[in-house]
Amino acid sequence: VFGPRALFMVIYCAVISMFTELVCQRLMQKEVTVTDGSAMLTGVLLALNLPVTLPLWEAAIGCVFAVAVVKQLFGGLGCNFANPAITGRVFLLLSFGGDMTTWVKPFYYQGNNFIVKLFMDNPRIPDGVTGATPLASGNANLLDLFLGNVGGSLGETSALALLIGGIFLLVMGIISWHTPVAYLGGLAVLELFYTIATGGEITDVLYALLSGGVILGAFFMATDYVTSPVTKKGQLIFGLGCGLITVFIRYFGSYPEGVCYSILVMNCCTWIIDKYTKPTRFGVDKKAAKEAAKK
Repeated sequence: VFGPRALFMVIYCAVISMFTELVCQRLMQKEVTVTDGSAMLTGVLLALNLPVTLPLWEAAIGCVFAVAVVKQLFGGLGCNFANPAITGRVFLLLSFGGDMTTWVKPFYYQGNNFIVKLFMDNPRIPDGVTGATPLASGNANLLDLFLGNVGGSLGETSALALLIGGIFLLVMGIISWHTPVAYLGGLAVLELFYTIATGGEITDVLYALLSGGVILGAFFMATDYVTSPVTKKGQLIFGLGCGLITVFIRYFGSYPEGVCYSILVMNCCTWIIDKYTKPTRFGVDKKAAKEAAKK
């Protein structure tokens, strides 16, 4: 859909993120753990949250912010309070809003010079190849949304590809179903209520699920081990909260998409969700445990 630059952008962000982690750990005289793959994953996820034609230097800034500020300055892997890739995207949205919200139409690169399209940045995009995302325009059909024949960020367009990846993660036991199901289910229910209240069509619910970064966020970012609750009950609450905030931002906020903001907000609530959903240890009196906690 987005041509050779899409693959280049993913590799580029992964390399920049790994290099940033290497430099940070060297400067802080810490053990170099770049081979654990976490920095590479951050770069890949950030790339999948970017427009294909984002200037490379801006993408690099997002990678540096995600790894150096959000991850390493808080102590490295396992200590960050929020998902680095999501925070990197939010930082880029706040810093380079115009470039981060300029989208190209599907297959814009066909019939043009390969090298030009590989390194082309936003200022050189002809008006004829740009277009709004499905959420902003509302003119894409459900089949295009399902297959990915629409504009948007690299990794949010094809619901089919994302569902295949999400099911793979579930089958392999890498993630549990609680957060994705709560996120998608909660969003669907709220969308249904809104549709009924406003006199819309039931297909609007499917449109809301298939468009934007909902499936990408539900399966691949809201399930992050470090920044999501550890208990199953907590994961359900986390997912429902993400769905609620996403719907509110979409309909009552100033952005057509609210996935990254909803997950970031819920990341900040993970500690309190864990606190109140943590099961009492076997043999421990609950009343005594609460009194001890107060002391």
